[in-house]
Amino acid sequence: MSIDDDIALFNRVPTLNVLGMAALNVLAIGAEHKNLEFGDELFKIGDEGDSGFVVKRGSFRVAAVERVNETVVGPGALIGELALMVAQSRPATAMALESSTVIRLSRSLFQRVLESHPDAARRLRDEMAARTGNAAASIARLTAKLT
Repeated sequence: MSIDDDIALFNRVPTLNVLGMAALNVLAIGAEHKNLEFGDELFKIGDEGDSGFVVKRGSFRVAAVERVNETVVGPGALIGELALMVAQSRPATAMALESSTVIRLSRSLFQRVLESHPDAARRLRDEMAARTGNAAASIARLTAKLT
């Protein structure tokens, strides 16, 4: 697979596609590929979160507690998104459900891209603000229904 393939994949990831092609190009050049087999852990609860992972092929189960609140994600998913922006412990475990490949984006690389592409940083900020606003509105609607 080529850098162009990675850029095309990043362009399909909602958090990354707002960055623009120049920023995605830098991310693709600096990214690392990692292969995992069935049952391999990408990370586990409590690990230091210093990167995000874009699923290139395969699938992963992401769960905060074994088999509780689990999500299965596949190609084009970004796992560990918040760790791209802030230091934190992993709140979940991610395990490969089949032979899989991820593209690791380190927080340091991601932050360098945002620093060198201020327009991309502004678009990302606006996207995150819109998501937060939508989540708050959903919580308010749910609260209103429950009361």
